[in-house]
Amino acid sequence: MNDKLRIYFIGIGWFVLSLVSSTLNDVISKYAGLRLPSFEVAFFRFFFSTITLIPFIWYYGKDTLKTSNPFIHVIRGVLLFFGMTSWTYGLTIAPITTGTVISFAIPLFTLVLAVFFLSENIIWQRWVVTIIGFLGIVVTLKPHASDFDPKILIFVAAAIAFAMLDIINKRFVIKESMISMLFYSALITAILSAPPAALYWQTPTILEVSLLFILGMSANLILFFLLKAFKLIDATAVAPYRYFELIFSALAAFLIFKELPEQSTIYGALIVIPSTLFIVYSEKKIITQESTAEVDDKSNEYT
Repeated sequence: MNDKLRIYFIGIGWFVLSLVSSTLNDVISKYAGLRLPSFEVAFFRFFFSTITLIPFIWYYGKDTLKTSNPFIHVIRGVLLFFGMTSWTYGLTIAPITTGTVISFAIPLFTLVLAVFFLSENIIWQRWVVTIIGFLGIVVTLKPHASDFDPKILIFVAAAIAFAMLDIINKRFVIKESMISMLFYSALITAILSAPPAALYWQTPTILEVSLLFILGMSANLILFFLLKAFKLIDATAVAPYRYFELIFSALAAFLIFKELPEQSTIYGALIVIPSTLFIVYSEKKIITQESTAEVDDKSNEYT
């Protein structure tokens, strides 16, 4: 095996670990959320996430907490609070696989929001695919069914919040240290979650506290695994492997909660997945074209 192929597989391995951690988080959130309020689950998740970052801050020094955008971190915390409490609640009323398919559509929401917040121009082909992707969400949620529960739309609200987070990360905090991004968002979310958690407080068992600690630690591990993967391979290279999470979540949901994916979820996935893959392909193609154009311009300067 040559070095490039070995590095590629190591990168994919790190990425798959991030998917496993993400699935673990959904399972723990659903299990804990069946008895504890979603506000309390969010509070413990981000409280423990903050605590587990302290050793890294001590190791790398206080300078890792320096920030030039404190207000942006507050906005990120508010969005994360809304997104995670909504997501946790959604997991308690719907199958995990339904939430997983909706999460696949986050790049579609990001694409739409980029038009308004980043002033990005979107070619018509990508608009068409985005609309098709949103149709996949409709199929997954099946609002036309007689047993449709409007509460399941909380997944869509959470996905929009996460897409807005992606926009902010792309626009404002690209120069921030990763530890500061993790620490401030976790701390602010924990603070915001504390009052409603106290209002609806249910004393957690030792098992629940242990699981919530794992949840907080795993939340940090997701980003750690992603960073390890992206240091070795391009982000677009891992896109097709993103959908292993649906397999992981389906297996975990069946083994732990005896859940089976609904037929509408499967149909929706068959629509959403190709749509998001096309978005990734379009992004890579545009970046390649822009890079080629820059090289050509520089070549013309020297001729």
